[in-house]
Amino acid sequence: MLAYAVRRMLVSVPILVIATFVVFVMVSLSGDPLSELKTRNPPPPPRTLALEAHRLHLDEPVLARYWHWITGVLHGDFGPSVQSTQVIGPELAHRFLVTFRLIGVAMLLALVLAVLVGVVSAVKQYSATDYTFTFFGFLFLAMPSFWFAILLKEAGISFNDTVGNQVLFTIGDSSVYIEGGTWASIADVVGHMILPTISLALLSFAAWSRFQRASMLEVLNTDYVRLARAKGLRSGTVLTRHALRTALIPLVTVTALDLGAIISGAIVTENVYQWRGAGSFLLESIRHDDAYAVAGWLLIAATFIIAFNLAADLLYAVLDPRIRYA
Repeated sequence: MLAYAVRRMLVSVPILVIATFVVFVMVSLSGDPLSELKTRNPPPPPRTLALEAHRLHLDEPVLARYWHWITGVLHGDFGPSVQSTQVIGPELAHRFLVTFRLIGVAMLLALVLAVLVGVVSAVKQYSATDYTFTFFGFLFLAMPSFWFAILLKEAGISFNDTVGNQVLFTIGDSSVYIEGGTWASIADVVGHMILPTISLALLSFAAWSRFQRASMLEVLNTDYVRLARAKGLRSGTVLTRHALRTALIPLVTVTALDLGAIISGAIVTENVYQWRGAGSFLLESIRHDDAYAVAGWLLIAATFIIAFNLAADLLYAVLDPRIRYA
């Protein structure tokens, strides 16, 4: 298994390099990072434009700029930002911590709900409970992420107006001024995460619950599950120890493949709730034609996706002992 993991990581390195190169070139050729500076009134002197172009390495070919950037990343330097007051490395770290906090909690909630709903729907196939879960699953699956996030935000505002107090936070990932120490800060962060987490989790749960239901139905009809029942094992034991463990493998695959879509959904959700996370950082960087910042964002996101897919592959052997990596 260790050799398999090492091979996968070695193969992932050229994939990351190619992905960052393509994005870097596309962003570099899509616009002029100095356009905002050039359109100022009165216009800046040519000397200022030349110095700024030199700071951003715009006086060099694209390939040379990319080489300087990728070699600098190895030493923790993500290159100069178009916004001179911004240091890309620390800013990326802070923004991704905010976003991963949202994604992690939302994925955990979605997985728990998907497993519970999928198992119950499979066990009670074609019952009123199954039809109810199916209806809500397709309902959430059909909702656009931005529209559902806006609906939840408006519902949160209406709820706050009804109770006459700020119970559900609808703007930002945390409050600016917090009194009360550590526990008050934790409670504030949790309060700001409620609506965005629900918004992101329910949309992911909808699809995952359908996969879990289909996988559970397939496993429940296998010979070894029938044998376990014929041996007189309790229904709960058959479900948890024999059926559920194997039925989780397709869900693990789908979850790993959907991580990119979840990050995209997090960008939309952050924009609706005005979080200063990785999503807003990416949009700001694209708006300023900041190739170094966009490439750094992609590098971190792609690394996280590849690592998550590798973890999912290794988890197969834990869920099904018959799987071995030679």
